[in-house]
Order: sequence, then C-alpha cells, then structure tokens
Amino acid sequence: MNTTTAGIVFAAALVIALAVVHIPLGDYMYRVYSSEKHSRAERVIYRAIGVQPGVEQTWGVYARSVLAFSAVSVLFLFFLQLVQGKLPLHLHDAGTKMSADLAWNTAISFVTNTNWQNYAGESTQGHIVQMCGLAVQNFVSAAVGIAVAIALVRSFARHHTGDLGNFWVDLVRGTVRILLPIAFVFAIVLVAGGVIQNFHVFDQVAQTVGNTGSQTLPGGPVASQEVIKELGTNGGGFFNVNSAHPFENPTAWTNFVEIFLLLVISFSLPRTFGRMVGNTKQGWAILSVMTTLALFSLVLQNFFQMRHHGTVPTAIGAAMEGVETRFGVSNSATFATATTLTSTGAVDSAHDSYTSLGGLMTMFNMQLGEVAPGGTGSGLYGMLILAVITVFIAGLMVGRTPEYLGKKITPREIKLAASYFLVSPLIVLVGTAIAMALPGERAGMANTGAHGLSEVLYAFTSAANNNGSAFAGLSGNTVWWNTALGLAMVLGRFIPIVFVLALAGSLAQQGHTPASVGTLPTHRPQFVGMVAGVTVILVALTFLPALALGPLAEGIH
Repeated sequence: MNTTTAGIVFAAALVIALAVVHIPLGDYMYRVYSSEKHSRAERVIYRAIGVQPGVEQTWGVYARSVLAFSAVSVLFLFFLQLVQGKLPLHLHDAGTKMSADLAWNTAISFVTNTNWQNYAGESTQGHIVQMCGLAVQNFVSAAVGIAVAIALVRSFARHHTGDLGNFWVDLVRGTVRILLPIAFVFAIVLVAGGVIQNFHVFDQVAQTVGNTGSQTLPGGPVASQEVIKELGTNGGGFFNVNSAHPFENPTAWTNFVEIFLLLVISFSLPRTFGRMVGNTKQGWAILSVMTTLALFSLVLQNFFQMRHHGTVPTAIGAAMEGVETRFGVSNSATFATATTLTSTGAVDSAHDSYTSLGGLMTMFNMQLGEVAPGGTGSGLYGMLILAVITVFIAGLMVGRTPEYLGKKITPREIKLAASYFLVSPLIVLVGTAIAMALPGERAGMANTGAHGLSEVLYAFTSAANNNGSAFAGLSGNTVWWNTALGLAMVLGRFIPIVFVLALAGSLAQQGHTPASVGTLPTHRPQFVGMVAGVTVILVALTFLPALALGPLAEGIH
C-alpha cells in the first residue's frame, strides 16, 4: 500500500468512526442539557459554590458568570504556577524559570482553551500544576465553550423569554456528564496503547547502546491529561514536542484515537442542535457545511505536503522534514488539518517545517474562525453566527426580512453577528502589524522575509482564535510576546462570547415567525453551499493581503 492509499484509508476510517458516534453522542448531549434532574454529585457541587440550579439567567447574567468564573480561574492558575516550587512533585531543576509574565501567559492560555505554550512542559511545570491546574482547566474551559453554544441554541428554541439557562448548571453538567466519562474511558485506551501514566519526575535509565552512560527520561500523569487535551480541543502538551512525543502518542493507532477525540464532540454537537430546535434537518445542514469545509481542507493539505515543489519533496516524494516516521506525511497532515480546524492546537509534526502552502492551509483553517468543526462549543456557535450572516445576505438578494429558524434577523442581530466576525481579524492583523513594526520583537523571529512574517502572522492567528499551535521558529518567551499574545487570547475568547450571548438574548425574546413562500429553506444543499461560500469568501477578503505577503509569496518563489 503506497502512502497516498494509506492516507485515504486512514481518513476514511476516521470519517466512519465519527459517523458511527454522531447520533448517539449528539442525542446524549441533548438529553444532558434538556434534563431537569440533577445528580447527587451535581447537587453537592451546587451547594458548595452556592448556586440555585433552578434559577435561570438572562444573557447579561450568563455572560457575567462566564467572565467571573474565567477570571477566578486565571488568578488561581497564575498563583499556582508561581508557588509550585513549594508543592510536592515539583521539578527541582526547572529548565525554564516561571516568571510572572510567563505565568500570566500560561494561565490565560489554558483558561481560554488556547493552550499556547512558551515553555517546555517536562522541564517547567511540576506534576501538581499539570494535574490540579492545567488539566482542570482543560476540562472546564471546554465545558464553558459547550455551555455558551447551548445557550445560543436555546435562544432559537425559546420564544418571548429573556432566560438562556443557568451557566453553572451547564458548566457542571458538561464536565461531569460528558467530558469526565469519555476522558476516563479513553485514558485507559491510551494507557493500553503505551501512553505513560505515573508520578515519576525523572528516571535515570542505562543506555541500551554502548557500554557506558545513562539518559534521563521524564515521567508523569500523561495519559489522563492527553485525553482531555484532545477531547476538549485544548492542545497543550505535557512534553515540549506535544503529540509527536512517543510518551504522549506512541503509535499510529494512538494517533488515530487522538485525532478522533479532538473531532468527536464538535462534529456531534450539530446533532444536539437539531434535537434542541426540534428539527434534525437543521443539524444535518450545519454538519454538512462543517464536513464540506473540513474535507476540502484535508485534500489540499495532503496535496501540498506530498506534491509541493522543493528539493526534499521532489527527491523523496513528500515533505518529510519535521514529520515523525511512525506517522508518515499523510497522517501527520490529517492531524494538522484536524488540530487547526478545531481550537486544539496539538501537533504530531512541526508545522513550521511544512511546505509554504501546507503552512498556509494550517493558517487558513484557523482564520476560517475554526468552525469546521471548530472547538468544543465554539465551533457550533461560530457556525451558527455564519449561518445568520448568510441568511441576512440571502435576504438582501430577494428584498425580504431574513429569518433563521423562525427568528427574524433584524439590524440588531446582524450588528452583533458582524461584530463577532470582526473581532478575530482585528486582533490578528493589528497584532501582527505592531509586532512587525517593533525591531526588538522581530528579533524573536528565527527567519526573515516571507517566512518570518508567516511566523508572526501564525502566532497572532493562533492566539486570537484560541488554537495554541505555533510556527516554532518564533521565540515567544519574552515579556512583550507573553503580554501581547496573552491579550490576544483574552480578547479573542471573551469578546466573541459576549457577542454570542447578546445575540442569544435578543433571539430568545422574539416570537416564532411562521415560514412563508419567501422564507429561505435552511436545511437544503443550496443553503449548505451558501454558508460554505460565505465563510470562504469572508475569510479570503479579510486575510488574503496578509497571506499574500507571507506563505503565498514564499510558495510562489
């Protein structure tokens, strides 16, 4: 079996696996968020944090709850990192000292579901920080994204109300009923596949080749963090090389499992959406848009990695630089596509070593808004925002007030949707321009010219879209980069969430508008094509000039 055929089989098996669980998992999540019953464990948590689970919240209260919870999480994780030297299982000789600016960047990174890492995990963070700080945020930051998506979905299903649900109930249920059970099962699967799980800090092991010497091997509770890293589309690695490390991702089949995990919830949420609005055809339409964009990206990514010009690809048939031989080019390209189409950011190969157009695809995937299928929760609400924009554009074409799922898209709704879309481009382009204008910050680039610009553009694209992957040629552990990228992550996460919840509050207050002859059917292939087209066109118009100066210029050279 040649490389191309093997890659097709791998991708086809992944699609089949996701298709098999789409309906069961989507229906299960629908039952989780629709149930009026609270488990005993959940009631204990509600009493501990002083929450009345039966009291629903308006969009403003819901948004303040999200922001307050996230702010407390940032402060806790920030101080936990600074005092880790006094905690058990800490690293006695940390390779990277935890400065205040690095602790700030890391705390923001994990709370916003970005997991950008300006440090090497195995030589910086002790096991208590990894388990009680970073892993906990991997769970709850993912649950926050799902909660916001569910609040938006409720706004389409409800009428004449200001209530969107209770954030604390949605947060706890997402964590306890969805993320924890799946993570528990697949952590065991990863351990069976060779991912390590222990409390060792470092072990001295005799060399197997030669007569003298030993090597130091890092240990830790890796499997339990690896599974939620992927499942929650977080992406922060226990080790510096992330999922390319054999202790995190030892074999081709664990690679398959990890790609499956980072896609499974995001691809199942459209089913939950369809069930909650009482029309599963709407869920199939959203899923079709996500799948179309994802497959289009996957084909191009593989093509650019296997057929792009260059000395090495031409000589050996593919771009093997930065690729683990146990995975191969095609499977690594599939991982790269999945991790940048979602908000994961985990890597099993070096994106900075990709061909110029291969690197362009990883950037373009994030610049889509990570909606195909996007992060846990954030992908669904991002795609619904694009659906609202598409309906509005279609309404302009025929001269009718646009409607989506029985809700009129008035100037207020379209202003909120447009504001949501503009946040990421503003952060990315302004941040990149400032960084390139400061000579001292350009010194962090390992490359000059088009690829140097690509490194900076990639960094702000990744931070603003809460992805976390990087072109590793950029040295980001400085006060300026830690601060600037930290701000990009905060603004890129929470400003869109506020716009989403404001839109949800506006939609929930409306009544139901019956469909008429002029209503655009939003469950047919025509609408699927329109949403996909609008998504690509908006992104192309926004980012094409910057991409032309970076990866496109490098690829054409």
